[in-house]
Amino acid sequence: MKEQLRDLVLQAIQTLQNDATLPVDLTPPGFVIERSRSREHGDFACNVAMLLAKPARAKPRELADKLVAALPANELVAKIEIAGPGFVNFFLAAGACHAEVRRIMAEGDAYGRGTVGHGRTVGVEFVSANPTGPLHVGHGRAAAIGDCLSRLLDATGWNVKREFYYNDAGVQIANLAISVQARARGITPDDSSWPDGGYRGDYIADVARAYLDRESVVADGETVIAAGDVDDLDAIRRFAVASLRREQDLDLQAFGVGFDTYFLESSLYSDGKVEETVRELIAHGHTYEEGGALWLRTTDFGDDKDRVMRKSDGTYTYFLPDVAYHLSKWQRGYERAITELGSDHHGSLARVKAGLQALDCGIPASWPEYVLHQMVTVMRNGEEVKISKRAGSYVTLRDLIDEVGRDATRYFLIARKSDSQLVFDIDLARSQSNDNPVYYIQYAHARVCSVLRQAPEKGFTFDLQDGLAHLARLDNEHEQILLTELSKYPELVDAAAANLEPHLVAAWLRELANAFHTYYNSHQFLVEDAALRNARLALVVATRQVLKNGLALLGLSAPEKM
Repeated sequence: MKEQLRDLVLQAIQTLQNDATLPVDLTPPGFVIERSRSREHGDFACNVAMLLAKPARAKPRELADKLVAALPANELVAKIEIAGPGFVNFFLAAGACHAEVRRIMAEGDAYGRGTVGHGRTVGVEFVSANPTGPLHVGHGRAAAIGDCLSRLLDATGWNVKREFYYNDAGVQIANLAISVQARARGITPDDSSWPDGGYRGDYIADVARAYLDRESVVADGETVIAAGDVDDLDAIRRFAVASLRREQDLDLQAFGVGFDTYFLESSLYSDGKVEETVRELIAHGHTYEEGGALWLRTTDFGDDKDRVMRKSDGTYTYFLPDVAYHLSKWQRGYERAITELGSDHHGSLARVKAGLQALDCGIPASWPEYVLHQMVTVMRNGEEVKISKRAGSYVTLRDLIDEVGRDATRYFLIARKSDSQLVFDIDLARSQSNDNPVYYIQYAHARVCSVLRQAPEKGFTFDLQDGLAHLARLDNEHEQILLTELSKYPELVDAAAANLEPHLVAAWLRELANAFHTYYNSHQFLVEDAALRNARLALVVATRQVLKNGLALLGLSAPEKM
């Protein structure tokens, strides 16, 4: 609907240019058409008159009058009013929402999908956990956000590539290896000889046991066979990393999350990409040596101070492989790159962008984009849950899935804006009540299915085409509210994708479910009047379709019975 109104406004601008009210060479401004906050101000409001007043050398309200007079007639618009300093308020005809119901039924699962991406490639990197233990609840939030972002971008016409970056090099991996080695030698975390920085979870004992039993594990298509030699630290490291990568993969599968690419940090070194990046930075004159270290002039690109790339001992600081990794994304054809990270990584973002700009290879200053998430607090019985039976020091993603199910876990982890702290209430997530938002939304879908099952049992038939022909019979307040909510869905998908805010879908689905439940509780659908019955059933079937589509964007099921 917004696009149709935008087209009408553009036609009016053209008319005013033709009669010299507006300059002929004027480029139409970036006006907005937004849903009105109050129905008394219409369905949509447009600010175009305020933006055009100066080039037209007219007062905004006077220009608004001329714009309204120039608007082509359209059956979807019932009336137009001018408000405030010159807002143009559109009141839609009832038939506008009726047309949207017909569109929903015609497009089905494709309703709400768009083409703004035009098939361009976007890489979405998320989770990217170190393979040193089971995924914790913070990783779960990253997985939910990243996967829903990917679904939204796909729904708006992007060619989406999901990517997981494995930090399989560095101190943490070394600590993992010596932890497994200690366990394999019979040393426990309670012993005085337990290594400093060692991982203490029970899962380390499981990996050590499998290593001693010479088991094999498959990770990302590669089979790693345990050597069983407690003195071969390199063999222990390879097996431990593979084991935990496999466990993380299983956790993500249980969460309904998959990836197109698993990228190993170690490959940046083995393939010479880190050294190649250093050479390019030096060649472009953005580096200098001081104190035996190699520095990058990140201050040339907005950073608050220059950064060390290569320390005096010859090792690299952590941000350099990040620059090399993101360069690889650019070289792989990612026209757009989005990285989902915990907010604790905020400090590294400016230097990575600075490093990419210093390469002088055409990467835009806004590339990559970042979505940061805040921490998650897990509550049960009013108290914070801090540890897992298996991981020891933290709550795992699998703990939540086992406790409340995949759908509830996904919804609760996506329900708030990513940069807001999130409280995960296990008791609420498990409850089958209207207070549980995911239950409330899925119950709306199941209720429609129940009504359709009841119809033949009560001797009623449902003729969808007859219902679509009689949508004008839907004239009560609850039907109008539900019709309006349904019509918002395509705009919502576009906005959530454009702003990288999947929580908007979660919140809106609850609003749609509320509109449906209120309608359900106030009116009978299976009435004797066939035309009215078919019209009401057409409306609720359209509601079911949009609920299903919205739930799919969040990776949630749409149950037919509950």
